[in-house]
Amino acid sequence: MHFEHRGNAAIFDFGRCPGYRFASLLFQTTIDWILMSDQLDCLVIGGGPAGLTAAIYLARFHLSVAVIDEGSSRALQIACTRNHAGFPAGISGRDLLGRMRMQAIKYGACIIDGRVRQLDRHGAGFFAQGQDIALDARAVLIATGVTNRRPPIDEALHAEALQSGRLRYCPVCDGYEVTGQHVAVIGSDARAAKECEFLRSFTDRISLILDGRDGLAEPVAKRLASIGVRVIGGPAEQFALEANGLSLSTAAGRLCFEAVYPALGSVIHSELATALGAAVTEEGCIKVDSHQRTSVAGLYAAGDVVIGLDQISHAMGEAGVAATTIRNDLASSCPRFR
Repeated sequence: MHFEHRGNAAIFDFGRCPGYRFASLLFQTTIDWILMSDQLDCLVIGGGPAGLTAAIYLARFHLSVAVIDEGSSRALQIACTRNHAGFPAGISGRDLLGRMRMQAIKYGACIIDGRVRQLDRHGAGFFAQGQDIALDARAVLIATGVTNRRPPIDEALHAEALQSGRLRYCPVCDGYEVTGQHVAVIGSDARAAKECEFLRSFTDRISLILDGRDGLAEPVAKRLASIGVRVIGGPAEQFALEANGLSLSTAAGRLCFEAVYPALGSVIHSELATALGAAVTEEGCIKVDSHQRTSVAGLYAAGDVVIGLDQISHAMGEAGVAATTIRNDLASSCPRFR
């Protein structure tokens, strides 16, 4: 984070946050509430759709709010989503987050590029620490999301395949775009089989490439055969972009598909919450009540790090609920009237 203190104001240079459209934006805001001796009303950890939606709500509730953004939101990988309401021509995840950042800033939220490495109880609130980060907050919203497990493909090729639409991770988001195409799903468990079945409503050319040595359970294999899904031995490796798709080696030889969906699960980033004793599911998703409260008082969670439908719209809805709950919970102990 680039930070300058000038009297009663601060300059945050978002030009050092790579890839955003407003790369050279400079924004000036008062920092009375972000000085070390002060306490934020709410710290939002995570700058994806959930975190930024919450920041917009909280700032418009006249609460002091800072967002710590590591810059690793899955939304940044979306080349173009046509599934998000209000953008009939589609919008990239990067552009969407850029707009949301600017909106949050407009209403007074502070966005800091960095990573919270430790979150502790501090009196009635919380204390967050990281490189060049030390913030005290009355409430914390965890919106750290998840990371997709990838097949063995190098970073440059992975990015290019995503951009071209040959590699995809969300059939709910973009199954429409592969209508009628020759599609492969990579995986070996019931979840991968379910993804094949879901995609079968978009195309009749679906193959499941096994990523492990173990085959499918017999009932699952029979079900896939009954709906016309071809099962191919793996592992899937040696990926390459071709003019007509993404090619890869399999036990059946080298094959090419117009779109490939890895269904290898996700890494859930709930470690800050679990370190505080928050309850999580067996997979590691943070458990919340209907108002996005965790089992730890003052700690809330929203977005993909919470069990539910991994969709931008869903994350935004949870964030709106979380932000309103945070506002009301804080007001119950310390009302603010104008």
